[in-house]
Amino acid sequence: MKRVLVLLPTTGYRNNDFLAAAKKLGVEIVAAANYCHQLAPSWGLAPIMALHFDRPEQAADTVLREIDGNPDAVLAVDDSGVELAALLAERLALPGNPAHAVRRVRDKLAFRRLLEEWEFQCPGFHHLPSGDDPGKLVPELKFPVVVKARRLSGSRGVIRADDSQALVRAVNWVRAIQSRADRDAQELGLIIEDFIPGREHALEGTLQQGELTTLALFDKPDPLDGPYFEETIYVTPSRLPEALQDRIHQEVARTCRLAGLVTGPVHAEVRINDQGVWILEVAARSIGGLCGRVLTHSLGMSLEELILRQAVAEPLAVAGEGGAAGVMMIPIPRRGIYHALEGLADAQSVPGVTGVSITAEPGQIIAPPPDGASYLGFIFARAENPADAEAALRIAHRRLHFDIRPEYAAMAAPAAERP
Repeated sequence: MKRVLVLLPTTGYRNNDFLAAAKKLGVEIVAAANYCHQLAPSWGLAPIMALHFDRPEQAADTVLREIDGNPDAVLAVDDSGVELAALLAERLALPGNPAHAVRRVRDKLAFRRLLEEWEFQCPGFHHLPSGDDPGKLVPELKFPVVVKARRLSGSRGVIRADDSQALVRAVNWVRAIQSRADRDAQELGLIIEDFIPGREHALEGTLQQGELTTLALFDKPDPLDGPYFEETIYVTPSRLPEALQDRIHQEVARTCRLAGLVTGPVHAEVRINDQGVWILEVAARSIGGLCGRVLTHSLGMSLEELILRQAVAEPLAVAGEGGAAGVMMIPIPRRGIYHALEGLADAQSVPGVTGVSITAEPGQIIAPPPDGASYLGFIFARAENPADAEAALRIAHRRLHFDIRPEYAAMAAPAAERP
């Protein structure tokens, strides 16, 4: 039986999906978690060790000391564990991406420098060290700009600023978000880059010996122009011309090659405008949340099964069905305490909708980007064409009514006091 060390994050959406794929394949899971007690009872297993994913060197030492026998592969479920997974693969002499390559693509500043060095379409950018006055950069900036935390994902800590006053507010806000979410915030600072207009698309792929296979190219039909960048709908197949889709594939493949990524899942974000293809992000991981479930029909297996098969060198033959599919990451309308939901059955009854998964728990404090790091849930749809899949998602969403109540008085700061 093949053994895979899987890094299970506390707040991971896909832990159960990876465990289900492992059970189907007969793969033994060796679990490591990034918190100190036992895993949720529904997962059916306890971690052999608790690790600090954000301290990969220390965590790798713990694994090498505690693990009983070498696994056949190491996998990270989400972005929080990818650097540790790469480091462990190196130390255990297992297939994987070089740790320095994973580290470089996770860091938005290092990634922008890579793109600039190799003359990709790249926005102008500046590093703002912690404590520095953003006003000193104003003469060099071309507004609008986007202020970003360096290592956060999912639109967290990303704010557009249209003038110098908005820049100061955005910097203060993003600094506060990063200081809560990244223990290295003080030494990282922020990145400020030019805003790139255009429509966003996402490529989901996999690398095998450095060769990129595109599993899906998603359209994002909702404009993402800020000031915050909450993602909503992904639809595949893309409605872009074939030649442009090929160009996106080639640009992402070139980025992976120059970054040093060679194996495993890849998730890339791009913008398209009259000037061409702009690479926003290339991540050494698969798509986040539960969005990967939208690909099951086209892959003929779950995305998690495909990733596990590649990791343990099982035969891999993608043989799914045609048609279109889409997923909506249900947007969070406002900050507050999620209390209840109405209209679930009505949303599930929309023709084309294949599932509605509500992941927020009653009593949970929720917030949209740039603060939030979670979703209300996900809506899935299948149809003959992308337009119908998108329409089904929008109709279903309109039938959902979330009861979101204000935070407790002692916890809710007046709006003027927020960064």
